[in-house]
Amino acid sequence: MAQELPGLDAGLFAALSGPSLADEVIAEKPVSIVAASESDASCRLVQDTLMSPMFRIYTSDDVVGVELGGALKNIVALAGGIADGLDAGDSAKAALVTRGLAEISRLGIAAGARPLTFAGLAGLGDVMATCASPYSRNRRVGEELGKGRRLEDILAGMDAVAEGVNTTLGALELSERLNVDMPITRLMARVLFEGLPASDCIPALMERPPRPEW
Repeated sequence: MAQELPGLDAGLFAALSGPSLADEVIAEKPVSIVAASESDASCRLVQDTLMSPMFRIYTSDDVVGVELGGALKNIVALAGGIADGLDAGDSAKAALVTRGLAEISRLGIAAGARPLTFAGLAGLGDVMATCASPYSRNRRVGEELGKGRRLEDILAGMDAVAEGVNTTLGALELSERLNVDMPITRLMARVLFEGLPASDCIPALMERPPRPEW
């Protein structure tokens, strides 16, 4: 918002992210998130205003990392959902989620984020919740794709937005601009927008050339 409205102090804004599925927040389940701002005062204001016995807020000054983690985790959830729909197994899904988090970290660091952010609530925490929960819209879309359904039909039957669909193209564009390799994101773009069958995803990733993990 600060970027779109020149003249406004970026320190007036805080980005909130972390494992906070809407249904669980509404049901007052225990939830912890992170508030990131260039202003420590803004972070403390968010804490003072929103914290409750069931809603805990940590603070960070890594706005880039928190915002990217919150957006990109939805792409990983799509991939994890495809693994569910294909009945690929827990090991395959764990590998997808782990390598997906590596992609998020690489892109975030290239964009100026701090590595540690992606081991926290806005990174690992959000990825875990979004990829595992039956409430996750993005995971559900991926699962239906894995079962062979068309994206248009899946989205038409939903009463909420699956953000990962549109985020995929933006993430791919940013990765190309920053020269960051994101094979899972690139594969999701092919499935979503180029008609690649979801069943081709696992072979496409497993048959990539050998390389070090990091």
